[in-house]
Amino acid sequence: MKKLVISCIAMLAFSAGFAQTIEELKAEQAAKKDSIKAIQGRVNALQGKIDAFPGWKTGAFGTIGANLSKFNNWYSQGVPNNSSGNIGVTVNGFANLDREKFFWRNSGVVNLQWVKIDDKDDPTDEEGFTGTTDVFTVTSLYGYKLNSKFAISALGEYRTSIINNFNDPGYLDLGVGATWTPIKDMVVVIHPLNYNFVFADNDTAYESSAGAKIVVDYTKQLGAVSFKTNFSTFQSYKDGDLSNWTWINSFGYTLWKNIGVGFEFGLRGNKQEALANALAVEPAITPTPTFDNIDNDLQSYYLLGLNYSF
Repeated sequence: MKKLVISCIAMLAFSAGFAQTIEELKAEQAAKKDSIKAIQGRVNALQGKIDAFPGWKTGAFGTIGANLSKFNNWYSQGVPNNSSGNIGVTVNGFANLDREKFFWRNSGVVNLQWVKIDDKDDPTDEEGFTGTTDVFTVTSLYGYKLNSKFAISALGEYRTSIINNFNDPGYLDLGVGATWTPIKDMVVVIHPLNYNFVFADNDTAYESSAGAKIVVDYTKQLGAVSFKTNFSTFQSYKDGDLSNWTWINSFGYTLWKNIGVGFEFGLRGNKQEALANALAVEPAITPTPTFDNIDNDLQSYYLLGLNYSF
């Protein structure tokens, strides 16, 4: 009995000591976390001061997505022997110069995606990858500052595809007007004097014209989250059918050493492209497609995958 009592007392003492050690370790860990948080706060404050200095600022982030599969004798599906895949990559880059009297902002967006499905039992089908999403845009904006919020500005923006049909169509906007920067990281461009040059082999669907150019861009880095939204529209003075708009949104969340997950989606409305697509359908559509009898369906794409930034 005496030995049993001694054993119980020893076990209780050990448990109490162990619990005390755990509590001490947790307290020490909490103190370390507070120290890390304080150090990170000082680092962020210094980075903010660095970012506030005028001069060139550059950066880029993007998303890589891939999905590859292969089936052999998988009879439960309609194509039992096939290999398929989807590969996509986006890049968003910028190079901005900020001086006391002027600024020069440059940006580029590339989104390329390829897809394939190869039926091993059909020797006539395509074996390789085919380009699907194909977006290429470069923008350059120069502004002479009137004050901290407004500037007289000139803009050049070029949009096209690069996998297929390079510069067919291609769009080049050149114009002048004003730029408003209501808050940090947001730029609003309003150019009532703008000419939209359209380069295309199909003169029936595409036509250049003068009009107004409006661009709204917001790019932000909040800790591990990177975000960019860009809305660009051209409103033709000649005919509303010659107007167009594009809205692209990119998100990135860094998990480890500039690598994380990313998502991008884009929307576009362009009646000239809708008409060109309808005219290219074979066999030919009856009656012949025109601006008056076609639907300007909303264009869209998205990509989800591995994100990177540098």
